[in-house]
Amino acid sequence: MHFLKTLIGTQKGTTSKGISQLKEYLSHLGYMNHKSSTTLTQQTDDFFDDDLELAVKNYQTFFNLAVNGIMDANTIAQMSLPRCGVSDSFNLNRSHELYLRIPTLASHYIFFPGEPKWPPTKRSLTYSFPSGEQTDVNSSILHATQIWASVSPFTFSYTPNYDQADIKISFQYRDHGDGNSFDGPGGILAHAFAPSDGRLHFDGDERWVDGVTPGAFDLQTVGLHELGHVLGLGHTNDTGAVMYPDIGDDLRKDLGQDDINGIKALYQF
Repeated sequence: MHFLKTLIGTQKGTTSKGISQLKEYLSHLGYMNHKSSTTLTQQTDDFFDDDLELAVKNYQTFFNLAVNGIMDANTIAQMSLPRCGVSDSFNLNRSHELYLRIPTLASHYIFFPGEPKWPPTKRSLTYSFPSGEQTDVNSSILHATQIWASVSPFTFSYTPNYDQADIKISFQYRDHGDGNSFDGPGGILAHAFAPSDGRLHFDGDERWVDGVTPGAFDLQTVGLHELGHVLGLGHTNDTGAVMYPDIGDDLRKDLGQDDINGIKALYQF
């Protein structure tokens, strides 16, 4: 996320190094449609155009920032925070204009497009880790599954059979073949896929701990967040919810009421 440092004050009509990376970042998070630039298109891509202004405004709306379409200090500070790599928003119409679901006062939770969910016959989910990883992370993930089980119709159990598990949890590095590359320390911490894919990936370059430690990330908190995606929840802009996309270090977080309301609404129980 070093490219953000060069973008302070940029707005529609300006050209600046790093704008092409900003477009790729906001496209990855679902705020715009943008293809990765080549050397030949780099100069054009570093132009702050109408589509980027709209994407920045929608990003600012989601995170309750001043909506001005400008890469001001608060917007850059928000973008610099460690976070989940799953998109915040998904729906783009044919004119490429993004339509966020604007939360009501009663609810902020969002589902994946089409509201995918585990079938009614699948309420007991197994999870596993590749050989050699479970010793370090099993306790954190066990507690995260127990928390979700306490507020949902699901039960979770560990299986040593990684290939046959419903939820496959692993540590991955940089480009690991799923179209969602990690970026080294900081930035994107983890991601997971909607039901019933079951893949949940932590960035292996991060410092992971079980608990609250300065400069490190709590596996239980991030695992709780990513399991929410595995069950079908998207991101919320309720800062008190575990499904809020930004995840700080030195922090342990539990489910918020918005998370509970979301899982109940998705599975109708």
